[in-house]
Amino acid sequence: MGASLRELLNKLQDRGKIITIENSASVKFEIPSILKKLDPKPVLFEKITEYPDFKLIGNLCADRSLLAEAINTSPQELRIKLIQALENPKEKKIVENPPCQEVVIDNPDLTRLPFIWTGLRDRAPYITASIIVAYDREYGYNASYHRLMLLDKKRIAARIVPRHLYKYIERGCREIAITIGNHPAFMLAASITSSIELDELSVASSLSDIRYAKTLTNNLLVPAECEIVLEGYITDEYTDEGPFLDILGTYDIVRKERIIEIRCITMRKNPIFQYILPAGYEHKNLMGLPREATMFYEVSKVCECLDVRLTPGSGGWLNAIVKIRKKNDEDGKKAIEAAFRGHESLKYVVVVDEDIDIDNLEEVEWAISTRTQLDRDLVIKPGQKGSSLDPSADQITRLTCKAGIDATIPLTIGDEKFRKAIIPEVDIKRFLKDG
Repeated sequence: MGASLRELLNKLQDRGKIITIENSASVKFEIPSILKKLDPKPVLFEKITEYPDFKLIGNLCADRSLLAEAINTSPQELRIKLIQALENPKEKKIVENPPCQEVVIDNPDLTRLPFIWTGLRDRAPYITASIIVAYDREYGYNASYHRLMLLDKKRIAARIVPRHLYKYIERGCREIAITIGNHPAFMLAASITSSIELDELSVASSLSDIRYAKTLTNNLLVPAECEIVLEGYITDEYTDEGPFLDILGTYDIVRKERIIEIRCITMRKNPIFQYILPAGYEHKNLMGLPREATMFYEVSKVCECLDVRLTPGSGGWLNAIVKIRKKNDEDGKKAIEAAFRGHESLKYVVVVDEDIDIDNLEEVEWAISTRTQLDRDLVIKPGQKGSSLDPSADQITRLTCKAGIDATIPLTIGDEKFRKAIIPEVDIKRFLKDG
């Protein structure tokens, strides 16, 4: 057996790392509300009110420690493992008679799947943990996340951002498979946006022992141990998609998006559905972690990069802190430009020295306050392509104004006056009544 969601859940349950909800919960707001209250703890719903044949898992990748553990690494080494997988993709293992095809439904009815109502303004229920697999003769396999809005028994609308799958469609790709209920290795790999030639399936194989199987109707590869597969094709029909809650906790705008028709559904027996809470920690980790890795990679080309963090207040998406070991006065500005190359949707970046804890935003603010003069250290980049999710930008053209702050100590001035004063520590117990 290869790595699977089911195997991972059994391990986490044995260690008491999952909260199990035994009472029935509804797909209409109840499941998202419970997940939000318990975020970042993984939650397994044993009963779905409207869909008694399914269980549901949420917040699976919300805790970075558990996410790292799922791919046999530590939180500190998570970024490095991602970079290594990108640089050393592994050959795909292909098996026959996979678990994901234990049940075959040739005449599918999508309304029998637990699409979720998340927020009050949702146009329709959605699937959020859906990964679309497509194949191009020149570029090979692509796996990427696309939210799916339910239309009717056989049709869904997919939000397809102008990235790699969009390019595949422009080149004539129509046959696709949608996988739901995946191991974190495949989930992380599908989150990566690198070169179009990158095979995310092979990256997932490098992260863990992911096996693949061919779909029944269109000969595509999908994870053999995933829970559910929707086999279908992308049409040339469009419909209004959205509004829907996204990573910033705001509603994304309504757009004309393509309709996908499903011709076959396969699944495991007693399937476990999967849901990613919009704007939850799982959403932020899956979108942000691969971008932290690509930013680290790009910044390391121009100076010594020590760490990168996308900030939770920006949805783990728009704002970043970059820590460097500064050796030349231009390193801070170089790091700013490199960070933007590493993450196209990045809006603001602050570069700090090695003595700053980038997970402590109070320290980052202190560095900005004490180590910068904005007429010297601020980089403004108007008219740049940013994120379509930013409500303050043009969400159609994605044009925005980006900015970077070099909050590192100027080497030409000397660092002594920029360092925090040290107060010698004493054993406080000696001075307290109860010792």
